[in-house]
Amino acid sequence: MELGLFPLGIVLLPTERVPLHIFEPRYKELIGECLEDGHEFGLVYADESGLRDVGTRARVVDLLEEFDDGRMNVIVEGGERFRLLELTSGRSFHTGRVEGVDDEPEERAVREATVALGAFRALAKIVQAEPDEPTEDSPSLSFEIAARVELDAAPKQQLLELRSERARLQLVAELLNAVGRTAVQERELAARASRNGSRLRS
Repeated sequence: MELGLFPLGIVLLPTERVPLHIFEPRYKELIGECLEDGHEFGLVYADESGLRDVGTRARVVDLLEEFDDGRMNVIVEGGERFRLLELTSGRSFHTGRVEGVDDEPEERAVREATVALGAFRALAKIVQAEPDEPTEDSPSLSFEIAARVELDAAPKQQLLELRSERARLQLVAELLNAVGRTAVQERELAARASRNGSRLRS
């Protein structure tokens, strides 16, 4: 099927919610139609290398503000993944022919889910946060955990393209452990700089 596309420098994961400021005329048209008809659009990561093949269906869940010139602040939520088969034409905004992306059949990743949730809890403790915790038996646990953490676009795109929940959970645990180590190092450096402040002054 054909889907309106919104190329951006961010990756939207299934279940993730992000704010968007809509200001280009073509995307004001796209989002306006989605609001009017309840349609979804495709959010695709784009950088200097171009569009990625795998993106996320997105729906507008909240219109925060609409300006007189048609600009909008909205909240969108990620839904199912899709693969971009080819770009199409005929509209002011990008469109493409897409197909759904499903996981390969596999047994439930119980151990990997436990490890990933453990990494999530450990990171929350390190940064002294109390985020909502997803349930361990959720079929989209990897995405739900990753959606609650600030991650770079590249690993998020990698998660999006993996077709194994087990592999995604393993990657999520690795990413969260790395974020945790970085947070600890930054805290230690800040504490050291605070103690040695007199030596840092000119």
